Amino acid sequence: MKRLLMLLPLVIFLVVAVFLYRGLFLDPSELPSALIGKPLPEFSLPSVEDEQRVITAADLKGKPALVNVWATWCVACKVEHPVLNRLAAQGVVIHGVNYKDDNAAALKWLNEFHDPYQLNIRDERGSLGLDLGVYGAPETFLIDKQGIIRHKFVGVIDDRVWREQLAALYQELVDE
Repeated sequence: MKRLLMLLPLVIFLVVAVFLYRGLFLDPSELPSALIGKPLPEFSLPSVEDEQRVITAADLKGKPALVNVWATWCVACKVEHPVLNRLAAQGVVIHGVNYKDDNAAALKWLNEFHDPYQLNIRDERGSLGLDLGVYGAPETFLIDKQGIIRHKFVGVIDDRVWREQLAALYQELVDE
């Protein structure tokens, strides 16, 4: 019995080591989302550009789109913004969710760095972000023309990510 008790720390160590080793091979941008295959959550929030305009989930239907969660306080968002501008110029439909941000700062950002968003949702309290299961910015959801979430990407969309992961998924939805 004493011998078994002496081996217990070794067994615990080995179990923890196996879990940590497995974690080395996981992709942190592939966070699971319970919303894949489900409609975009219902919301009614003002536009960043015009607080009198109310945007709802119905406004995002009609064409496949990227729904990009961004903020001015997000350093990584500044890195991905030029890529989003290029994609928008190529005809990719992108909607923005300005997450837990100051609206004046968001307007200044869009004027300074250009606005790739066809619709830009003002989510100052983070309610839509919470319903989407957002961990932080940037996060991007790919929705189909019915507003069904088809894919979630966590992190910066750069040229490689667009080319290797998202472009084919987006084009498949456009071709439906």
